[in-house]
Amino acid sequence: MAAKSDGAPVSLRNEIPPECPSRSDPRPPQRRPAEQRYSLQDCCWTLCALLVFFSDGASDLWLAADYYLRKDYWCFALTLVFVIVPSVVVQVLSFRWFAYDFSETVESGTAAAAVVAASGAEESDFSTKDSGERGAGRSAAAGVLSGPGTGGGARGCCRAFMWLFQGIIHIFQLAQVWRYVHALYLGVQSRWHGDPERRHYYWRMMFESADISMLRLLESFLKSAPQLVLQLSIMIQASQVLPLQGLSASASLISLAWMISSYQKVLRDSRDDKLPMTYKAVIVQILWHLFTIGARTLAFALFASVFQLYFGIFIVAHWCIMTFWIIQGETDFCMSKWEEIIYNMMVGIVYVFCWFSVREGRTRCRMLIYSLTVFVENVALTTAWYLYRGSRTSDFYAVIMVCLVASSYALGTFFMFVYYCLLHPDGSVSGWGYIVEKEVPVESLASPASSLPPDLVSSPPRTLQRTKGSDREQGPGVDGDVFQVRPPRGAHAPVPPLTPRTEGPVIRIDLPRKKYPAWDAHFIDRRLRKTILVLESAAPVTPRIQYRCLGTPKEVMEYETTV
Repeated sequence: MAAKSDGAPVSLRNEIPPECPSRSDPRPPQRRPAEQRYSLQDCCWTLCALLVFFSDGASDLWLAADYYLRKDYWCFALTLVFVIVPSVVVQVLSFRWFAYDFSETVESGTAAAAVVAASGAEESDFSTKDSGERGAGRSAAAGVLSGPGTGGGARGCCRAFMWLFQGIIHIFQLAQVWRYVHALYLGVQSRWHGDPERRHYYWRMMFESADISMLRLLESFLKSAPQLVLQLSIMIQASQVLPLQGLSASASLISLAWMISSYQKVLRDSRDDKLPMTYKAVIVQILWHLFTIGARTLAFALFASVFQLYFGIFIVAHWCIMTFWIIQGETDFCMSKWEEIIYNMMVGIVYVFCWFSVREGRTRCRMLIYSLTVFVENVALTTAWYLYRGSRTSDFYAVIMVCLVASSYALGTFFMFVYYCLLHPDGSVSGWGYIVEKEVPVESLASPASSLPPDLVSSPPRTLQRTKGSDREQGPGVDGDVFQVRPPRGAHAPVPPLTPRTEGPVIRIDLPRKKYPAWDAHFIDRRLRKTILVLESAAPVTPRIQYRCLGTPKEVMEYETTV
């Protein structure tokens, strides 16, 4: 009985294949706990995110009203368009997610029935093979744990009220606020309750945090980024700065930097094969993006204040080149080809303003190419404005603007080096982009944050030392690694390996695991997520998640299923 991303029913198996060992990637044991818990810092971070959201939206609306009262209708219209259109897009996407998550599905009832049927077994393995035959034989058990909406009149009234409530929330453009509050509630509940309720609340909180991170990142680059360029262009063209203009531009810039860093943190927290990002590292990353995006948007505003038409051509050309570069890299974020193309187009918008990692592996070469491209573009845009600026702009004012662009970009680059050299979750870097890996023990897959099998290592690290012949002679049950990475100076000695947990149900997902920096399939596939939540809440023991291994072609044939 497991989940499959295409919505296939689930079936019961009693054997865990040896091809997919339940172990984690190497990671320092002192920095990745076996089970993460919701902390007071997480609560404060969510509250600060709410404050950033309200300040960004309220300042834009206030500024639009001020433009209207000043009878500056052109600026009023542009400011209001960059507020309403992105917000409507995000609300539609959020309501679509809610409608699917809250709708009644056959998969949820079948999964719950299978859990009930398997609850007496000491070990259970849930997979997608033979799901039709096995799932059909448990129709009687499906009545014990029915899916949503089958509880009678009272449940139907509650469902109707929830639909009405969510409709009002999304009509008033408050979906992000509701999701933040819901994530905060789930996190507090996970802190107050004990196992197994704590794990269930924490799992749901991670899902909600992933949703709000994706929605807010999309909204930031559809609303805050163009709003920032627009207001800076108006200020430069008018040669004066109104208080509301400065407030709106500052809130937009902070929102952009905040959401990029918050997205990276939630993404790392959701994967057990990556170490979590500390809040100290998040703050430094916010400063990195704050200054680099500030320099980028200021260069855009200077150029747009003189060359409006050419600025539009430049933005479209840069977006097309970046999108083609991303597509050529063959990203693997979404569940279908068309969704992947749309995602790459959205990331192309992000690449207009800042760096955003979309591929696994070393980012040194790609990041160097992007940084040099942005640096050359900033210099060219600022130089063009300086040479063709209007007569009303004094030389002193022009020099100050050029120095602001240069110093802001330099500060952003400095904080980028601080992050990668001192605060990167995987440790210090060697040669700008190479992260030294460390030996760590095998951990139990018992919680939402550490419930997944390892990714396959495509190639060994470069810094290797030849293994002696005596090192290869190991006893039974010991993992015989041929290559080992020399630990950096000051690193803690690895602790003895732990035995992975093998009891309890296992959710075997008929998909290969996506590689970082992509989200795991059970975070982006709504059907898969819903089935996992039902299994997790109904099973007496928290199930483990196991993705399909790519080691042998036999396993692909074994779990190949059609609907």
